[in-house]
Amino acid sequence: MRIPEARGAASTALLELLPQAPNSGGIDALALAVQDALGQTTGILADDDLQLTLFCLYELHYSGIDVAHVEWEWEPGLISIRRKIERTFEAALRDVVELPSLEPRDSDGVAAVLFELAAADTGPSVSRFVAKKASLEQAREFLIHKSIYQLKEADPHTWAIPRLSGRAKAAMVEIQADEYGGGRQDRMHSALFARTMRGLDLEDSYGCYVDAVPALTLASTNMMSMFGLNRRLRGAIVGHLAAYEMTSSQPNRLYGNGFRRLGFEEDVTWYFDEHVEADAVHEQIAGRDLAGGLVEAEPELLEDVYFGAAAALTLDGMLGEHIMAAWEKGESSLRTTAPARA
Repeated sequence: MRIPEARGAASTALLELLPQAPNSGGIDALALAVQDALGQTTGILADDDLQLTLFCLYELHYSGIDVAHVEWEWEPGLISIRRKIERTFEAALRDVVELPSLEPRDSDGVAAVLFELAAADTGPSVSRFVAKKASLEQAREFLIHKSIYQLKEADPHTWAIPRLSGRAKAAMVEIQADEYGGGRQDRMHSALFARTMRGLDLEDSYGCYVDAVPALTLASTNMMSMFGLNRRLRGAIVGHLAAYEMTSSQPNRLYGNGFRRLGFEEDVTWYFDEHVEADAVHEQIAGRDLAGGLVEAEPELLEDVYFGAAAALTLDGMLGEHIMAAWEKGESSLRTTAPARA
């Protein structure tokens, strides 16, 4: 990923540090900047500086950041700083979500609760707006928001595979195999999304639009990375994936219809059309075999499964409110003007 522009003291300190070798100093200055940012933030979920800092720290575990020294990935001081941000981030997420009853349930019962959570989601419908009203520029903005995750689709959830076993592990592998195109590079969902972006003359390289999106967009992806990279939160990443699959099929049908309304054909709509069919199957596997199977094997993870699902729905709703509020005022939902494809 190209190195992004800093958004405050913490991200400035991190981005100045990453090109240096870990033993060259500077870690104390970063720790102090992050501590100050955590003490001053009025809400980490929408804090540009802290969310960008956390996003960049996580990227060291994915494809990396241009100019970043490779030794930073597991440098203890940097991991310690990341954990401090994570603790505040996780606490904020737990504060804003509402969990259903934690009474013990079998796999079918867990799936039923998750389907109820998904059905009760009352956030603003960006998908209906895209289907019926969105302009071409708003459709491009929508893709830019989604690109932060969709160009590496499935990767944050894949961290969970070695942390699961039995029925839940088999279910996760089945879902992820489809996400990665069944072994065909051109059918990987990230590749299909890149094709959609090219169809709207947008840059399709991963991370190209990080500077353009607000903190809430970064927070949605950061939440997945935090859940996936921490074994103790394996229940949360499973719940997140279940909610993600359960709320995917119908919105993607509407997105596909919206892009067809704007005059685009299969090369652009393939990504959305693929998810209409695939996620209708995935939601059943994710609810019963993945989430339900995990809770049957490890009942103590029930609360975290619900937490992950509720957090996914809550942040998605918050981002949807941000986007729709901007569009209803005739404004852009992005931080900066997005560049066209290079």
